Amino acid sequence: MEDMERLQKVNELKRNLKQQQNMFIRIKNQSEGAVKASFIIAEEMARACKPFTEGEFIKNCIDKVCNVVCPEKKQAFADISLSRNTVASRVDELASDLQIQLKAKAKEFVSYSLAADESTDRTDTAQLSIFIRGVDAKFAVTEELLDLKSIHGTTTGRDIFTEVERCINETELQWDKLTGLTTDGAPAMCGEVRGLVGLVREKMGHTGGKLIAYHCIIHQEALCGKVLGMGNVMTVVTKTVNFIRSRGLNHRQFRALLEELNSECEDVPYHTEVRWLSRGKVLRRFYDTRVEIARFMESKQKVIPELEDEKWLSDLAFMCDITEHLNVLNVKLQGRQQLITEMRDAVKAFQMKLRLWEGHMRQGNLAHFPICQSANDTITIPFPTEVYAGKLNTLNVEFKRRFSDFDAQKFNLDLFANPFAIDVDTAPEHLQLELIELQCNGALKTHCHSVGAAEFAPLLPESMPQLRLNSARVMSMFGSTYSCEQMFSIMKLNKTSHRSRLTDQHLVSVLKVATAKDIKPRIDEIITKKRCRVSGKTC
Repeated sequence: MEDMERLQKVNELKRNLKQQQNMFIRIKNQSEGAVKASFIIAEEMARACKPFTEGEFIKNCIDKVCNVVCPEKKQAFADISLSRNTVASRVDELASDLQIQLKAKAKEFVSYSLAADESTDRTDTAQLSIFIRGVDAKFAVTEELLDLKSIHGTTTGRDIFTEVERCINETELQWDKLTGLTTDGAPAMCGEVRGLVGLVREKMGHTGGKLIAYHCIIHQEALCGKVLGMGNVMTVVTKTVNFIRSRGLNHRQFRALLEELNSECEDVPYHTEVRWLSRGKVLRRFYDTRVEIARFMESKQKVIPELEDEKWLSDLAFMCDITEHLNVLNVKLQGRQQLITEMRDAVKAFQMKLRLWEGHMRQGNLAHFPICQSANDTITIPFPTEVYAGKLNTLNVEFKRRFSDFDAQKFNLDLFANPFAIDVDTAPEHLQLELIELQCNGALKTHCHSVGAAEFAPLLPESMPQLRLNSARVMSMFGSTYSCEQMFSIMKLNKTSHRSRLTDQHLVSVLKVATAKDIKPRIDEIITKKRCRVSGKTC
């Protein structure tokens, strides 16, 4: 009898212990769930460019929704901390984890390249954006923001180099694995002696490495368009559009006129030099609404004589068409993780188109210039095709001049794009034997023709180390500073006039989280480390 009572007592104690353990586990899980939720919300806030103080607003909304939908879970939601300081701390921890992961991946890079650009924020602080694209032995590509450096003093080539050098050393990247450096073309960036490019080359000279430097292809393409010398068109268009858009009354009256005349267009957009695609949209809309614009400007005693000048209208039509062609190329060159070989092919194709268009223009063939065709049908003077053929030739010459950098790397780029088309006899000696083996491999040849160059690179056997290394180097190269420009747009959404006191450290953290694509924050691991720090254990 005593044994039975003792056994019952033991079982009861076990049940009580189990209940207490379950209660503590439930409390622990609920607490960790609240912490994880705050990390998730902080990450989404950073990606959405929301200020840290928005967390309190979100918390208030959550509490009110919880009271309506699931009041029994009120305490669980109440435990989610979203104060300004908490959100800022969470974003810093997320950014720190991203940096730890990037540093670990950097050790596996066979080759890496950098893209650097500089801009000023709302407080006139110079911000140096440095992106990295690295390729490991398995040809996995990682493109992320390496760092954002705030420069409060001068921004000479030496100043920029110092920040880049510090960034590379902090990430423990090897200088001899640096393949390419792409910049925006400013003297402090691309100077061969005192600029960033020259100083990086000097640094790499001590390690035996060779740097391939490129001026942003998108920026080059935009500069090429300026040689057309059609200032007579843009001056009138810009002045007219600004007159309509800069005054609220004029803008409302002009839109009312378009509506009254049942125009297909509802408005005319602003033109800005900063936005690459702005000019084409403005020109086309201006041409489409030229009759309505002339009528509106006359009503304002601001007659535009050029709108009655057939030669000027011909110039406007030509600018509409050629700018549209340039915009199509510009869009092809934009985007993350663009292979430099694909960007080169797009530029090369455009140059061939320019030669075709020049020949057509000399023959009076306007098949690829629809606005010019429309203008030619309405004007009474001969369409100046010879003049425009000359401008197309000038544009083609400028493209050749600005993109001559491709010629120096033609062999390496062609080798990556199609190694089976390379002449073994003219190839460097250290590649010849590997090329012969590759070109005699029927299975690999079949694969090469069925997949893209980036997908074919991992198929190269380990017995072809030089070909694999060349592929990794080409895949790592930036063709443009698009990622930097995109990041600056995000920076301007974050550091506004209402948030101008955002600290440099918080700005870097927000931008690292907002731009992260190939690396994701490990929230569960961050929470585990936090728990270990609190308990004093080693994780």
